[in-house]
Amino acid sequence: MTRIRIKELNPLRPRFEVPDVLVGEPPVERLAVTGRDEGSLELSLGPAGHRLLVTEKPFRMDLLQGRELLCSVNACGLLFFEHLRQRRDSFSDKLSSSVGSLWDKIKTLFHRDTPREPTAEEGAAAEGQDEAAGGTEEAGDQSEKPTETTAEAAEEPGSWEETFKTHTDTKPNGPTSVGLDFSLPGFEHVYGIPEHAESLRLRTTEGGDPYRLYNLDVFQYELYNPMALYGSVPLLLAHSARRTLGIFWLNAAETWVDISSNTAGKVRGRGWGHRGGAIGVLTPPFRCWQTLFGKLLDYMQGGGETPQTDVRWMSESGIIDVFLLLGPAPAAVMGQYAALTGTQALPPLFALGYHQSRWNYNDEEDVAAVEKGFEEHAVPCDVLWLDIEHADGKRYFTWDPSKFPRPRAMLEQLAAKKRKMVSIVDPHIKVDSGYRVHAELRSRGFYVKTKDGSDYEGWCWPGSAAYPDFTNPEMRAWWASMFAYDQYEGSTETLFTWNDMNEPSVFSGPEVTMHKDAVHYGGWEHRDVHNLYGLYVQMATAEGQIQRSGGQHRPFVLSRAFFAGSQRYGAVWTGDNTAEWEHLKISIPMCLSFGLAGLAFCGADVGGFFKNPDAELLVRWYQAGALQPFFRAHAHMDTARREPWLFGEDNAALIRGAVRLRYALLPFWYTAFYHSHRHGVPIMRPLWMEYPEDTTTFAIDDQYLIDRALLVHPVTEQGARGVQVYLPGKGEVWYDTVSYQKHHAPQTLYVPVTMSSVPMFQRGGTVVPRQERVRRSTECMQGDPFTLYVALSPQGTAEGDLFLDDGKSFDYETKARFLHRQFTFAGNTLTASSADPRGSFDTPVWLERVVILGAGKPGAVILQPANGSETRLDFQHEAEPPVLTVRKPGVRMGDDWAIVLR
Repeated sequence: MTRIRIKELNPLRPRFEVPDVLVGEPPVERLAVTGRDEGSLELSLGPAGHRLLVTEKPFRMDLLQGRELLCSVNACGLLFFEHLRQRRDSFSDKLSSSVGSLWDKIKTLFHRDTPREPTAEEGAAAEGQDEAAGGTEEAGDQSEKPTETTAEAAEEPGSWEETFKTHTDTKPNGPTSVGLDFSLPGFEHVYGIPEHAESLRLRTTEGGDPYRLYNLDVFQYELYNPMALYGSVPLLLAHSARRTLGIFWLNAAETWVDISSNTAGKVRGRGWGHRGGAIGVLTPPFRCWQTLFGKLLDYMQGGGETPQTDVRWMSESGIIDVFLLLGPAPAAVMGQYAALTGTQALPPLFALGYHQSRWNYNDEEDVAAVEKGFEEHAVPCDVLWLDIEHADGKRYFTWDPSKFPRPRAMLEQLAAKKRKMVSIVDPHIKVDSGYRVHAELRSRGFYVKTKDGSDYEGWCWPGSAAYPDFTNPEMRAWWASMFAYDQYEGSTETLFTWNDMNEPSVFSGPEVTMHKDAVHYGGWEHRDVHNLYGLYVQMATAEGQIQRSGGQHRPFVLSRAFFAGSQRYGAVWTGDNTAEWEHLKISIPMCLSFGLAGLAFCGADVGGFFKNPDAELLVRWYQAGALQPFFRAHAHMDTARREPWLFGEDNAALIRGAVRLRYALLPFWYTAFYHSHRHGVPIMRPLWMEYPEDTTTFAIDDQYLIDRALLVHPVTEQGARGVQVYLPGKGEVWYDTVSYQKHHAPQTLYVPVTMSSVPMFQRGGTVVPRQERVRRSTECMQGDPFTLYVALSPQGTAEGDLFLDDGKSFDYETKARFLHRQFTFAGNTLTASSADPRGSFDTPVWLERVVILGAGKPGAVILQPANGSETRLDFQHEAEPPVLTVRKPGVRMGDDWAIVLR
């Protein structure tokens, strides 16, 4: 990977640099100068044959591997960096005044209804921008030039304060925005930068608003819209049949991403120009260089039209700190990003089960009745959730004394049924001198401050509320201590946490969030740290759960707001969706985008948060949700009750089947989470990640892979009688997981569906472990036997794995208490061996059955344990489609053995 950092030399005051996101400083390699020309340098970048060509005027960088141009930086000349300055003191201020606040111009231009020509003022802005692009030293030289009009220089409106409806945002540091463009030759498809209710493949933004990254509490969000939502990860991926690249823009301020493509109805040359200051208005083709290196690039690129995507990043404050992730394979880019920001935390096993929630379960009797309903209707469930009404007057860390007078007894009764509970703990604290949490936060000075130094207060669920400053490490440590059993009264080890409203949501604030001129720890303005707030809330909460167990048990924390690195602390979801078919459909590309940005533990509210789903929509949503990483039903307080058994027995049976399928596949899910935890790969992944050269897959977002073995196409159309499923992989085969019918790839297959259908296919050449005995929860499944589904490739081979541990502690990491087993089928023999000999874990779980899809009928099936003995096993063979079922091998899953077909 390549890191580009652009900072201001000798600024008037420090500029914010994002902390706590990178898991460590990435290693640095020495650059070597391999060529030099007037105003240009050629540098070698490491052992992979990468080279960097740097041109001074106009500033530009071109990254190559061999003869292939991978990425050009500032090829469009859109680098900008607003220097910190005193108000109206120098010629540079006059220049800035004529330029105006670039951030204000960006926001004005980006909220446009139709493309327009630039004004004269914007033309001056572009000229000033070009002059300033040379860097800090040039700007300093300009500031020393005398001018007759310095004293009269009028400040551009918005440079030092701006208004949003009735709110005024002061800017004591003036305009401080930064931006840079990246040109990606050969790329037509880009992905990522969640969260947006958008298709998987990002659209170009020409003629409309760019994608906005600014964590906001959005009421009933719009679909297929670049508007900001609850979380932000500034990671964009570009993919072609040749390679995958990533751009990670490490900035926590409000950020916009503008995307242009020469294949989106436009013909132009290699560069993306600008005329005047109108961002996104393209000039005729131009050639950036005529140096030796420029001519070399022209020769390598050739004279023909090459697909190209141009991406412009713009942030309100901070510095330019960007990582180019060079892949070249999709999994390599994921690994490079994970090396920077960490991998998905391995959740406790129960968290992969089914979660039942609504705003709100009324009291302890209601909780008991819902739990009893799951028992009576034989629907597995691991967790019941309590929303804000459970607390005493929405004072978090408390319980309503009339509705939940005996919380510990309630939790113990759930635990006796092997179930857990999640309660909500939001980061807005009721202003009430008699509320212990508030009193302590105020006395310790742990609240966010106003620009005048008083505690920042806004309106939220409890009424008047103050906001803990989670950017303060001492405050985070105090918050973590509040989850101790003697601090969070009534809590037990089976109570886990939901952090909602942590964008942060301020009902009385601009755009329902905190004022940008609020002040955080270290004197940083909220504008600098805004997108970090939710990450810090989840970080501190997860740390509190770890501390309460003495560092033994893994936490479970669900967060609505997030940033890069949030994957290290728990799960996320798509926020307050609606009970509509389009929202069911959009949940798939949204979760796929989350996964590409490292947030593997993601899901959507089953049934939709707002409005009331009909039975068909609810059933289809359960079927889809059961095949997404985080599986929770949730609903608004104004909706009708919708527990799984309330829509008639026929629909209850369909929902029961979907939930039971989820539980049967839990060994596969848990192993997939382990892969993500170790390697940074998504669990729910787009087809192109596994089939990077198949261009048919590049825009598919209504089907996906779970890990690498299962292909899923949920039914998301009302009244559907069938779906079109694309089966990728030249020379590969796929097996229907219900009928076991084999299908050759690549092909688009029409699959008829009924209300019970969940189109799913197992990839030939894989082994999928299941546990198929019906239990009430994951904890009840411990010790249950396994079934291995072996789907043979055309070559008669298959492989897969299984991860086992205690499902709750860090012992797998700290004490190597785990089993990672490898299963390989070749030469008519299925063998079990250790995939990681470092681990050991004593477990009685055993192999109950082996189902081999695509196998012929053997004369005998022989079990060969490690001791060298042989035992004949019972089996059954179906001829059409060919399926061999081997009954009760009876071997332990932790042992080495072989099953031979003779």
